[in-house]
Amino acid sequence: MNKQGCLIALEGLDGVGKTTQARSLAAALEARGFKVVLTHEPTEGRYGRQLRQLLRQGCQALSPTQELALFTADRREHVSQVILPHLNAGDVVITDRYYYSSMAYQGARGLEVLEIQRQNEAFAPIPDLVIILTLPLSQILERLARRGAHAWDVFEQGDYLARVEEIYDRLSGPQVVRLDTQGSPETVHQNLMSLVWPLVQ
Repeated sequence: MNKQGCLIALEGLDGVGKTTQARSLAAALEARGFKVVLTHEPTEGRYGRQLRQLLRQGCQALSPTQELALFTADRREHVSQVILPHLNAGDVVITDRYYYSSMAYQGARGLEVLEIQRQNEAFAPIPDLVIILTLPLSQILERLARRGAHAWDVFEQGDYLARVEEIYDRLSGPQVVRLDTQGSPETVHQNLMSLVWPLVQ
């Protein structure tokens, strides 16, 4: 796929701080004169709204195959309506989650990780940089428990997220890097900028 801009995906477990860091990164690049598009998955489109509504009911609201089908449909719209147009315009696109999330989360529900990757890369541009944010699972579970963000039991969730984490740990490629988020948000942002700056320059 021909593109002129730059695509950066922030990945990691729920509660690791992706959204905070994505916003800080976008603001920092805009302050330096870059045209930045900050986006996320699930999107605000028809499939994304449906996904959010169903996922609020817990991880068993959909079968793994149904869940993946909805995420893929949402991502197709995301790519065609947001990501590719802005990349072709030369913008920096920062996405809070991308198809690596499907590989990890639906992979942890039993689907084939490499097949998910193959299906998505048939239509979705490969990011220039994938930053997987990391934090000890015990700290993530504490954050999620305080948030009360999900309907299912926190211990069952912990078992599931441990499988998600294991898949994230296996993901590799020249564009994949990992960033420890145990420091302050300001320190994490500085480390994130050190990864992104050589790419966007």
